[in-house]
Amino acid sequence: MIKGSVLRDAIISAANSISNQKKSVDELNVFPVPDGDTGTNMAMTIRNALPELQNLDDNVDAATVAKVAASGLLRGARGNSGVILSLIFRGFSKGFKGCEEVTAENLVEALDLGVKGAYKSVMKPTEGTILTVARESAERAAEVLRSTNDPVVIMDEVCDQAEKTLAQTPKLLPALAKAGVVDAGGKGLLIIFCAMRDVFKGGEILATQTEETKKTTVTVDDFASVVGKYDTEITYTYCTEMLVTKKKGAADASKLRAYLEMIGDCVVVVEDDEIIKVHVHTNNPGKAIEKALEFGHINLPKIENMKLQHKAQQKAVKQEMVSVKPEKPYGFVAVAAGNGIEALFKDIGADCIVRGGQTMNPSTEDILQAIMQCPAETVFVLPNNKNIIMAAEQAVKLADRKVCVLQSRTIPQGMSAMLAFDPDADFKQNRSEMTAAIERVSTGQITFAARDSDYEGHSIKKGEILCLENGKLSFVDKDVAKGAYKLTKKLVKGDSSFITILYGADVTESAAEALKDQISAKFSNLDVNLINGGQPVYYYIISVE
Repeated sequence: MIKGSVLRDAIISAANSISNQKKSVDELNVFPVPDGDTGTNMAMTIRNALPELQNLDDNVDAATVAKVAASGLLRGARGNSGVILSLIFRGFSKGFKGCEEVTAENLVEALDLGVKGAYKSVMKPTEGTILTVARESAERAAEVLRSTNDPVVIMDEVCDQAEKTLAQTPKLLPALAKAGVVDAGGKGLLIIFCAMRDVFKGGEILATQTEETKKTTVTVDDFASVVGKYDTEITYTYCTEMLVTKKKGAADASKLRAYLEMIGDCVVVVEDDEIIKVHVHTNNPGKAIEKALEFGHINLPKIENMKLQHKAQQKAVKQEMVSVKPEKPYGFVAVAAGNGIEALFKDIGADCIVRGGQTMNPSTEDILQAIMQCPAETVFVLPNNKNIIMAAEQAVKLADRKVCVLQSRTIPQGMSAMLAFDPDADFKQNRSEMTAAIERVSTGQITFAARDSDYEGHSIKKGEILCLENGKLSFVDKDVAKGAYKLTKKLVKGDSSFITILYGADVTESAAEALKDQISAKFSNLDVNLINGGQPVYYYIISVE
């Protein structure tokens, strides 16, 4: 049997293992859009349970360990892969309930309960993913139970089966086969299972890699999400931003980018005829500014210590997790990133904003906190991103009031839903009208490829411009403005009435105005609005209704 202290150590080791290998798991993602990648989400999800697990003494029983772990993962769940992982561990909590130690029967039952919970949570389960790896591993455990009562032997077989199933995932998902990779979520689960198995067999707890030994750093995939990570995972301390007014004869800004990438990460360098907009995470902000001075005059420099910000944020979260008394029938929680977009949601009635989006998937606890701060009896939650919906739905079970998660997958869908709200209508009518409003919106998104990829017939190179139509890749371009104009033309239909263009943090006002003028000239019969959204990752978010 497996003692509670061994189970505790196994989960701690698993958290450290996936944290150490999250970069390699992230790189398995097929879709090249920069996002909160699978490995990062799974690592952040399971690490949320570490503080409580590390406080448990050696006399702890297995039931307590499983319950503490499940609670930590549930609240820390980020992205779809993180939510599924949390549900697998919830199965452990149910299967080990009342257990001093874990028997073979307990382990098999726990795996089965976890798989059933995970499949139930997904509206349309897709085989060839983490779900398949979990299911076939659980099925193998049930088979082995017929010939052994040793939980360690069963866990060994679970890992072997997980590895075999993972190798088969490309046969179930053509996109994986074309990219020559296995499923990222399945790989993450294998890493976690193997680390647990090794501790069950008497191995030591794996340590988290230190900054000196770590070979990888925070990448552009993690841009704008570092404040949600642990201090040890913030490789560079200072977030440095500035505007550079270019001097006559200044060198190409690509040379500035190349230098900044040598001294930091999360580098963004955007230029037009007059200015260069710079963002970098570095330990040497002075060097970044000194280099930028070679290209012109510095304006509006800003340097922030991200580690101190993170500590302050963690302290604030602990202090603010209180429930606000309802003062009205309905309220709204919206997930958004970018000062302009956040302000827009506030203007149209959002009570609480959860900062997050494509590269910064908020946790279930982040969303729960906002729900509890919303002074309403019924709270509508707008995830505004397909990777955040599942985390939001988990918060429903933890809230102390009625919560409805609307299926908004983009910022424009969320805004349209809120505008369709009628304070005089009842809950069912509002839910119906807001859902219908979501379905009427067409959304275009212009971003960049975070990695080389062969996706849906497109041979994509890192840095190329990706043009997404309602979340699906429409085409690839070399130029942001040309791609945005072409995508808008595809979105406009015969019954379209107006176009809204939200331009991001990496687009200058002059470039955005030029795009608006071009679109207005093409569609002179439509109302075209331009708004500074300030969003990261997406150069433009275009709404057509």
